[in-house]
Amino acid sequence: MAKNGNDAEIDEGLYSRQLYVLGHEAMKRMQNSNVLISGMRGLGVEIAKNVILGGVRSVTVHDQGVAEWRDLSSQFYLREEDLGKNRAEVSQTRLAELNNYVPVTAYTGALTEDYITKFQVVVLTNSSLEEQQHVGELCHSRGLKLIVADTRGLFGQLFCDFGEEMVVYDTNGEQPLSAMISMITKDSAGVVTCLDEARHGFESGDYVTFTEVQGMTELNGCQPVEIKVLGKICDLRVFQADGEELLTLAKEVNSALTGSAKVEQFDEALIKKLSFVAAGDLAPVNAFIGGLAAQEVMKACTGKFMPIMQWLYFDALECLAEEEGVVLTEEECAPRNCRYDGQIAVFGTKLQDLLGKQRYFLVGAGAIGCELLKNFAMIGLAGGEGEVIVTDMDTIEKSNLNRQFLFRPSDVTKMKSDTAAAAVKQMNPSIRITGHQNRVGPDTERVYDDDFFESLDGVANALDNVDARMYMDRRCVYYRKPLLESGTLGTKGNVQVVIPFLTESYSSSQDPPEKSIPICTLKNFPNAIEHTLQWARDEFEGLFKQPPENRTLKLPGAQPVEVLEAVYKSIVTDCPHSWADCVAWARNHWQCQYNNNIRQLLHNFPPEQVHIDSGAPFWSGPKRCPHALDFSTSNELHMDYVMAAANLYAQTYGLPGSSDRAGVIKILHMLNGPLFIDDSRLEELKTQLPSAETFQFKLCPIDFEKDDDTNFHMDFIVAASNLRAENYDIPPTDRHKSKLIAGKIIPAIATTTAAVVGLVCLELIKIVQGHKKLETYKNGFMNLALPFFAFSEPIAAPRHKVGHFYVYHCFDVHMCPRCRKMMTEIVTKVSKKKLGKHVKALVFELCCNDLSDEDVEVPYVRYTIR
Repeated sequence: MAKNGNDAEIDEGLYSRQLYVLGHEAMKRMQNSNVLISGMRGLGVEIAKNVILGGVRSVTVHDQGVAEWRDLSSQFYLREEDLGKNRAEVSQTRLAELNNYVPVTAYTGALTEDYITKFQVVVLTNSSLEEQQHVGELCHSRGLKLIVADTRGLFGQLFCDFGEEMVVYDTNGEQPLSAMISMITKDSAGVVTCLDEARHGFESGDYVTFTEVQGMTELNGCQPVEIKVLGKICDLRVFQADGEELLTLAKEVNSALTGSAKVEQFDEALIKKLSFVAAGDLAPVNAFIGGLAAQEVMKACTGKFMPIMQWLYFDALECLAEEEGVVLTEEECAPRNCRYDGQIAVFGTKLQDLLGKQRYFLVGAGAIGCELLKNFAMIGLAGGEGEVIVTDMDTIEKSNLNRQFLFRPSDVTKMKSDTAAAAVKQMNPSIRITGHQNRVGPDTERVYDDDFFESLDGVANALDNVDARMYMDRRCVYYRKPLLESGTLGTKGNVQVVIPFLTESYSSSQDPPEKSIPICTLKNFPNAIEHTLQWARDEFEGLFKQPPENRTLKLPGAQPVEVLEAVYKSIVTDCPHSWADCVAWARNHWQCQYNNNIRQLLHNFPPEQVHIDSGAPFWSGPKRCPHALDFSTSNELHMDYVMAAANLYAQTYGLPGSSDRAGVIKILHMLNGPLFIDDSRLEELKTQLPSAETFQFKLCPIDFEKDDDTNFHMDFIVAASNLRAENYDIPPTDRHKSKLIAGKIIPAIATTTAAVVGLVCLELIKIVQGHKKLETYKNGFMNLALPFFAFSEPIAAPRHKVGHFYVYHCFDVHMCPRCRKMMTEIVTKVSKKKLGKHVKALVFELCCNDLSDEDVEVPYVRYTIR
């Protein structure tokens, strides 16, 4: 088994997405940390799972208790046959499968001082206050990091003590802001003016430094300078005796406190609710608190991101019944000796029966999909007559294993949906689940047709692109089905709940479009590494994918000179017949891009050129004056480019490549210099092309794949980008960052995914109960790095009142005037019939062929009148 530590290499194939969140230095620090996690009930195993996936040096799981029925409601690594066995020992075997780089040990003894001091981070769950105080004093005196996490039904808390010597190296994980300067005043004010291309994003109190300043060169490399910018909730349960006792105890504790710790306005209702649900053990709450706690472990190990200061409280009491006065009897919440006892203690048996009958469609079995399925199994969704249908057309890759925790190394290349379905069946054999391998979209509407959607109780999205999200949103609006939407980006996550006739839909509001780079900037005036990386990606597509896309070039009759020239290059001038020809082509292309084209640009716009009107230098501001490069076989970057380009070019023609660097250098020394096509020969092309009526010539297009380090794709991107950066004196970047930007990789980490899905499943519980109030539901946003959490009511569904009816709609923005007029006439006629309260809902469809946006496929507009 591989070991983490100082000398261990980071497995970028496994940790790639997490590395873009934490970075290499933080990962190395984390690989030197031994972590103890005490308490292997639902919360403890959730924390352990996330920490092990993260890649610490070692994890020891501790528990002196044995598995009980109530543990099975959230402890996903316990089985019914494990009842009566030690929770740590049973969990250890299954936790160890998550990450071969992290040894996992079980410990069942007492937490003595000698034992605790073996670790750098200690996590307590399911512990008494006395134990927390004792271990807390010990850890603080020894400089150990302590995290105390706890959940009680719908309540959760998190406490962190990282000691007096804790150093935070990076508070938020964001890339430092940068801006281009147009002017700096030399007076005492020292006003810095930025270019007006975009908002600079700085705030008063930020610290900045300067580079490449001309004139006031003393600013370059200066120490950072501070700047100033000029420009509740539900009904009570009936366990009144316990509630009154806890309330009395709380009042006694409060009366003994002094200063700011003492509460003047005592919330008696909240204390009683805590008493009524405290015996519960809920998987979604454990997932949320467990995700947060695991992130705090990583902060303690690495100094990456800002720790919680110093206590976090959370409750989800809005999950309880909406109606005032609704109470559950003690009998309804009493243990049944079943796997859902921890959940029944909070919600009773009625909700458990409803959950078992649910039929849900899960779209995606990636990171969010795996976490959703785990929670579905734990809460008993489709554990009776219902069904979960999960679809995902992707296969499992090595990079998935770091956060898609249902998969193992032996599952690589298998289908995600089937593998995930089989894994959760192990967690809860009662769940009825079916795996599909279909992409959702118009092409599969024969599978996911009217009958399919009408049979659903709801849909959960676990998607990674906006187009698919919007498509599923349209389908859910059309069929009036609840939609649970969520997403993550590194330490950031969001949750949105869409309820028919109550909330707006996902498509009602959208993020602003991604900012594109102007063509002129890419072609002639790059000033940042992002520009050269995008240029390199365009180069890849233009050289190795787009030309061979048309596998068959047909040439009947007369053709434009441009077409003839392109075909002539493909089959005559640039057609290689050997590996040496591919090397020669790569060398010639290098000369063209990094020498000839740059010299031509400087010929058109000399370094000393000025604007005619203003007299200002042409090469100033965002326009960096380039310089041509001279090829050398002793330059590693030059050779990187030739090796990658030659191999890719050989692939497009079906020729064998080579990794023999010395052999390539020999070939280059034999070349007489770059060769170019003589423009005067264009008129001769017709006679030199094959004379057959139709000539067929096949090439092999290459699809860009960023995660294969042996295919030369990223080798080409990195070399091409950094060479162009050298042309324009832009600082180069490494392969890791190049892959992030050029591959458009979404940074991801297991902690955020777990926390987000916990919130999603709390909204699911509300939906299943049939909650009707808008204020009951919660959209959420979090950033675990800061840390920051925000919850808000969803925006209400748009509706119009016509007569006695309210009209709800979704696609009004895409409706043509003809359909809008028809809709108004229909509603008016229905309203005049005075159907009133006797009509619950009237649904009608309008065929809309005159859509304002041709890219939006909405064949029908469905309206519902209530």
